[in-house]
Amino acid sequence: MATKVTKKKPLTGNLRSHACNATKTKQKPNLQKKTINGQKVIISAREAKTMNK
Repeated sequence: MATKVTKKKPLTGNLRSHACNATKTKQKPNLQKKTINGQKVIISAREAKTMNK
C-alpha cells in the first residue's frame, strides 16, 4: 500500500458566467504513485519532477 507524502489539497473557487452566476469548482492536485527507495509513495507530479533532478 502506498503512503501519502504530499500535503497538497484541492483548490476551490467559483466559475463565473457572463451573468455573474457563481458555480463552485474544485481543482485536484496531480497525484502520482512512485517507488522511492523500495517504498511506494503518493506524491504530486511536480514533486516527482523535482526528485528526478
